[in-house]
Amino acid sequence: MNSKAWLSVLLHAFVGWVLCAATMGLGMAFIAIEKALIIHLIAAPIFFTIVSRNYFIRLNHFPPLQTASIFISFVMLVDFFLVALLINKSLDMFSSLTGTWIPFILIFASSYLTGLYWQNKPRNTH
Repeated sequence: MNSKAWLSVLLHAFVGWVLCAATMGLGMAFIAIEKALIIHLIAAPIFFTIVSRNYFIRLNHFPPLQTASIFISFVMLVDFFLVALLINKSLDMFSSLTGTWIPFILIFASSYLTGLYWQNKPRNTH
């Protein structure tokens, strides 16, 4: 794959991650952490379904399994290096099923299933 394909899939992963980060950031600023985590748990797969739909309709450089793997790898790496190590200075976030592991599973599943749905549809027509 060329660098344009990699850049496009990573930009889509970044957009999904930013939406999730904004949800958590705003949630923690205005409501209790438990409620923010639940909202994030619901919002994360919705965000990545939308991001994935956009990716598969417009670009579709990688198959669904590979795209979902790239998306979740990006999210996990940024959460680990940026959020946990640099911002929180703690790995405590990874002890939370609701805060980390279930959203990771839902992000992967929503991206993969969206890709399966859209992979054989005509591109640039939606």
